[in-house]
Parts: sequence; C-alpha cells; structure tokens
Amino acid sequence: MPPQPVRRTRSGCAFWFVSPLVPVIRSARRRAEAIFNQPGEGRVVDPVVSRVQLWRAVIGAVASFSLVYAYGADDGWSGVANDGVVKMILAPLLLILTGPLAVLGFIRYAPAEQRPLLRSRLRAPLKAVGWWVGILAGVVLALVGSALLLKQNYGTLLNGLVALALLIGLIWLLPFLLFSSAYAARYAFNTSNVHAALPAFLTVVLVWELMLCSVALDGGLPHGPPLAQWSAVLGGPVTVTAVALWELRRMRTRHGVRIRH
Repeated sequence: MPPQPVRRTRSGCAFWFVSPLVPVIRSARRRAEAIFNQPGEGRVVDPVVSRVQLWRAVIGAVASFSLVYAYGADDGWSGVANDGVVKMILAPLLLILTGPLAVLGFIRYAPAEQRPLLRSRLRAPLKAVGWWVGILAGVVLALVGSALLLKQNYGTLLNGLVALALLIGLIWLLPFLLFSSAYAARYAFNTSNVHAALPAFLTVVLVWELMLCSVALDGGLPHGPPLAQWSAVLGGPVTVTAVALWELRRMRTRHGVRIRH
C-alpha cells in the first residue's frame, strides 16, 4: 500500500509560522527588561508586595472581562483588545508628560538635605525616557518609511528592498515597543533609582490619569447598570491606590524607607 501524503493542518501551518517569532519576541522582551527594569540603589525588592500586585492584576483582569462578558462593549472583544494596547502605549506617554511634575513635587516634599542627592539620581529615569521616545520614533519612522516606499509608482528594486528591510525590522520593533511600554509603566522609568517610594507614588498618579483618559476616549461610562459601570471605572484605580498605600506603609515599617524623617 503506497504511503499516504502527510496533510498539513491549520494548526501545523500556524506552528511553522509562529515558532520563528518566539525567539524574536523573547529577544525583544529581554532587551526591554534590561533597559526599563534596572536595579538601583533605592529599589526595595519585596516578594510579598510582588505577589499582592500580581494577584490584584489577575483579579482585576478577571473582573473586567466578566463585566464585558455580562454587559458587552461597544466594539466587542476586539475593542477591548485595542483599548488594552492603547492604554499600554498611553501609560508611558502620561508618565513622560505628567511624571516630571510628580517627581519634582516628591523631591520638593523630601527633607532639604536629601534633595540634592535625589536630583543627582535622575540620570537613570531620564535615560529610560530617552530610550522609550527613541523606540517609539523608530517604530513610527519604520511604518511611515515602508508605506511611502511601497506607494511610489516609480518604485525601484532598491526601494522595495529598503521597504522589505523596514518591515522585517518591525517584526522585532513592535514587540520591543510593547514590552518597553509595559516595563516602563511597571517600573515608572526606573525612578526607584531616585527613591524607593517613587514607583508606587507615580503608579497612583498614573492609574487615575488612565481612568480619566479612558472615560474621555470612550465617550462615557461602560455598559451595564450603574453599580457595574462605576465598579468598572473606579475598581482599578481604587484597588491600585490601596495596594500602593499598603506598599508604602510596608516599606516604612519593614524596610525603613521614608519620604520625610
């Protein structure tokens, strides 16, 4: 009996398409973490705080998906996914725009004798901000450049090769941007190098800014009865604020980290 030809299933084709991207995505994640998760003099690593933050994020995500499943969303699940990507990019932008005011206020609140030391440690956060702006600019330039080259009616072989190189570069740049945005928001542009309490402080500021932006961009409250609407809008900021305040208290009582002595 002649051997039967091997049939390629859709899952097999998907595997051969996705598997080469795995090392690319891992490389982008490692590079983003190396840039935006740099240990500094002021950082306090507390496994208990990390576990509480993780569980808060998991419970918050489950609650958000449950509300969308129960009451729906304007653009369905694709709109939820797009909203998540927008918030991931918006978070570092908000930190860049409003973070300096929060950091300056934080330093101003610190004792006068500590202010010069805190200001001298701003190099690491400024460097991280420069990295993120450069990454975003690189992605935008690659997208615009490849689109312009491909649209030219008189395109040459060189134009096509350059456009292809830019598109291939985006395979690494796009996940690099997403991971960089996530780490930049998570570690607040390495501001723990300035003071251990700064990331928690900036997280509280950021989460309320994101809430206001989300309501403004979505044109109002989400679907559902009033209790569900306000839970969806305020649940995240309130719980993040509570965890951050508990983290600051734990830093003070367990690790001796104080803003003012």
